[in-house]
Amino acid sequence: MKLRTLLITALLMSLFSVVHAGPGGHGKGENWVPPGLEKGQGLNEAFHNGKREVHLGPRPLWLVADMDEGPLKETLQACTAKNPRPTDFSIGHRGAPLQFPEHTLESYVAAAQMGAGIVECDVAFTKDRELVCRHAQNDLHTTTNIVTIPELNAKCTQPFVPADPLSGTEAQAECRTSDITLAEFKSLEGKMDAFNPMATTPEDYVQGTAPWRTDLYSSRGTLLSHKESIELFKALGVKFTPELKTPVVEMPYEGDYTQQDYARQMIQDYIDAGVSPEDVWPQSFLLADVLFWVNELPRFGQQAVFLDQEPLTAENSSLAWMENLSAQGVNVLAPALWKMLTLDGHQQIVPSEYAENARAAGLDMIAWTVERSGPLADGGGWYHQTIADAINNDGDVFNVIDVLAREVGVIGIFSDWPATTTFYANCMGLAGRSH
Repeated sequence: MKLRTLLITALLMSLFSVVHAGPGGHGKGENWVPPGLEKGQGLNEAFHNGKREVHLGPRPLWLVADMDEGPLKETLQACTAKNPRPTDFSIGHRGAPLQFPEHTLESYVAAAQMGAGIVECDVAFTKDRELVCRHAQNDLHTTTNIVTIPELNAKCTQPFVPADPLSGTEAQAECRTSDITLAEFKSLEGKMDAFNPMATTPEDYVQGTAPWRTDLYSSRGTLLSHKESIELFKALGVKFTPELKTPVVEMPYEGDYTQQDYARQMIQDYIDAGVSPEDVWPQSFLLADVLFWVNELPRFGQQAVFLDQEPLTAENSSLAWMENLSAQGVNVLAPALWKMLTLDGHQQIVPSEYAENARAAGLDMIAWTVERSGPLADGGGWYHQTIADAINNDGDVFNVIDVLAREVGVIGIFSDWPATTTFYANCMGLAGRSH
């Protein structure tokens, strides 16, 4: 048994060495091991007998204890969730960015350990037209240490400019993935998405993490190309939901790299890696991208996800609008969670007309994002705007998840801390169910 464990450890370490040894690696050496693999612990055991071991940690039960009294709390309290299983219902939103720097190897590993069955890589392109995992094309100044590296800061669309405390003028910076090459991107370190607007030095500018998040796990923030993320996710045993980010540069980029080239390149990476289309849910906020996949790459277009955060109107909530999406070949709709929820006359959370019409049109739905709003005592902010009057404690996240799962009928929920959604899915018999 000990020999088998050592062999599994060696295999996984070699897999991660391949991932880490991509272009422009951090130079931490071939023996560098991601969290969970140190001294043969963690992920090697997760793959013991080909089965991933899930670790939920204390947060789910802490949230249950915070819930208002009622049947759902009693049900979750009675659930021990022993030997929890991974579930496609639990989707790692940028990994596990409640506490880990988003879109980093460390964040992705954490999401997999928490039982996320699907993990997201938001896809942007570099100056040399390589694809990388980043939430936005122009967020490097808040999600990496780029402004602290003079030679790379100088390449930014807007290099760092210090704040002027006397006049109250805030600091400025804008750094895009398209400002630098893949090798330069890989030399950066990921950090919690934050900045100090009144910073007078680059070192101060990269501070500002929200008090309800943490920098405890920011000492390592390993950035990945899109191709590397695919290999990592394969090694972790999770499925894929890449999001094609809307470019901030004019397209075609440099006159000849079109939006269609970009959309095709993202899917080609999965084809080249031998990934089954059934394991991929490509996403975009641009309907044209989704329809491109539906019509030009139909095997991947079958599960293409149309992301929707537009303000609610009578037109875009109507059954006719939903049926038109379906008629064009869209099968999966992913609205911001507030669009799918409303309050009834008793101030209880219930499905919205939008959600009812989407379901009537036969569309699958995916919700985003729970555990992204910080403490919920003040109503939950943007993500809960239609149900704010029913949100007053952190345990209310389970009420939201429960209505989305049982009444709206979503097939998955994005979370910034996948353990919470994994816990719910295991308690309610959703674990092990595939899309």
